[in-house]
Amino acid sequence: MVSVIDKLRTIEEKLLRTDLPAFNVGDTVKMKVKVKEADKVRLHPFEGTVIRINHRGIKSTFTVRKVSFGEGVERIFPLHSSVIDSLKVVNKGKVNRSKLYYLRDRVGKGARVKKEQQPTE
Repeated sequence: MVSVIDKLRTIEEKLLRTDLPAFNVGDTVKMKVKVKEADKVRLHPFEGTVIRINHRGIKSTFTVRKVSFGEGVERIFPLHSSVIDSLKVVNKGKVNRSKLYYLRDRVGKGARVKKEQQPTE
């Protein structure tokens, strides 16, 4: 006999996205988000720093922060949603925290995250 929880897990496993690259807090990501306008869907670019990741299986979310025209903008995206068309990691960040909420209070160069050194070959 299969329990209800096992049935839910099998359904969730089918819906998990595996096409997105691995990224972490502090990384700069460039993504295309589907936006529905009237009767058509267009792709809207969004690039910013990941300040938070919430790992909860199918309910996983991540928050991306960018500064647009001098104003900070944060958006929360469901990780396994079809709203995200593509996601690309631009820079890997070097951080020591799992939540970068302190970036909200920083301005200019202080709001930047250090880049992780790429190995030279």
